[in-house]
Amino acid sequence: MSADPRVSLVRPLAERVARGVGLDVFDVHLRREAIGWVLRVVLDRPLRRDATGAIVVEGVDEGIGVDECQAVSQDLSALLDVEEVVDVPYTLEVSSPGLDRALRGDDDYRRFVGRVAKIVVRAPIDGQSHFEGRLSGVTDGEVIMQVGRAKVARIPLASISRAKLAVEF
Repeated sequence: MSADPRVSLVRPLAERVARGVGLDVFDVHLRREAIGWVLRVVLDRPLRRDATGAIVVEGVDEGIGVDECQAVSQDLSALLDVEEVVDVPYTLEVSSPGLDRALRGDDDYRRFVGRVAKIVVRAPIDGQSHFEGRLSGVTDGEVIMQVGRAKVARIPLASISRAKLAVEF
């Protein structure tokens, strides 16, 4: 999340609008870019759990649609105009996390079990700092990942510096 205090004012407004169309806010950034200030709101599907509380594994066809982004963009733009929480001219961009979305926390690793991910760790584990493989779950604070045909990597959540899903075709 951005350290800009304006983001902390925008986020609850964006969350309220996103909830209205059945979505969550994944991230909010306000950055100066070549075109000027850009307020970027990234939407996500809410985490779903079954009756036992287990996370429901996401299907590949459950992305955020253009119509949903457009609806949030229109409603949020109107709300931001009224609330005046951003004090510079900006361009509002509303999007999904994308196919190669970032993974944050153990719930994401559980949510995307079966998908291929790329993980970078802060300090090498068995001489390796980059891992790519199929997510198998999270156990005892470690991400379990099938790397290749026979190798299983156990990566402590606390050692992960960044992780994202890989695009599969």
